[in-house]
Amino acid sequence: MKAVALTKIGKLEMIEKEKPQPKEGEVLVQIKAAGICGSDIPRVFVNGAYHFPTVLGHEFSGKIVETGKNVDSKMLGSRVAVFPLLPCHKCKYCVAGHFVQCENYHYFGSRNDGAFEEYLAVPTFNLLPISDNISYEEAAMIEPATVAQHAIQKAHLRLGDNVVVYGAGPIGMMAARWAKINGANEVILFDIDKEKIALAKSLGFDHILYNRGNENSAAIQEIFNGELADVAVEATGNTHSFNDCVNSIRKFGKVIMLGNPHSEMTLDQSVYDQCMRKEGEILSVYNSVFKGYPIDEWKVTERAVSSGRLKINDLITQKVSIDNLIELFETIHDHKEVSCKAMMVNK
Repeated sequence: MKAVALTKIGKLEMIEKEKPQPKEGEVLVQIKAAGICGSDIPRVFVNGAYHFPTVLGHEFSGKIVETGKNVDSKMLGSRVAVFPLLPCHKCKYCVAGHFVQCENYHYFGSRNDGAFEEYLAVPTFNLLPISDNISYEEAAMIEPATVAQHAIQKAHLRLGDNVVVYGAGPIGMMAARWAKINGANEVILFDIDKEKIALAKSLGFDHILYNRGNENSAAIQEIFNGELADVAVEATGNTHSFNDCVNSIRKFGKVIMLGNPHSEMTLDQSVYDQCMRKEGEILSVYNSVFKGYPIDEWKVTERAVSSGRLKINDLITQKVSIDNLIELFETIHDHKEVSCKAMMVNK
């Protein structure tokens, strides 16, 4: 079967692999759609993988075409999204249902080969059945959509709260949409990329502003009737946005750390001082809740997409076959096209 593997930093190659055989408790998933995550770009071109070669791809969906031992054959033909983290099921965090805090986990698309190939063997535990009215492309976005949802869940929004989100990438835009679903009054998106701002405006976001740093507070107060934000979501992994988030919250407001950091994350002394004076909260999030405590956030996302409450398909800007996936990575890396969510789609 075909697979796109990272063979060294900056080098993706099309390779041939043996089609995997599902083991006991596993199914064989024919990959139908797999998204390129923002973290995949630095993994390919800067940071590298845990080992080489590695097949990336952790946002994916597909069809069950084979079952392993002790797996109900009725699962054949089922359409599924896949939770990419592979917990050990033995450590104290797994036993407590906090699977993303597993002390001995593996991960599709980083520690294990992922979905940028034609077939993948997946444990039944990691499967999320999807409704018939959800496309495979939408199902592949359940993973990043649930990461965004987890950030808003952590914020414990109250009806009427005002929210700012720094970063108008797919995660940031989905966080903004989740905030509205969860009762936010007004939501402002900030970014420094004018093309992203234009895309967000075309998608109907009410308030999408250029990030002007120290000038943001005045713009926020103008939209929020003289108040600063109840919640600020940092969805860029950038130290400047981190400082901007802290400056954007009201007294007793919250900052949610969502973005993957690309460099050192620090708070300026004056910003740190203001956070203390405000008694602001800085909360971190990692991944999402799957089949665990307190809710199964993946099911929440699936229902929200199926019902139409959460729109995500309009964030998909590129779709290619596996044969054109390497070229798509290079296009995104070289900023040749405006990209929000780019995706490999197999027939």
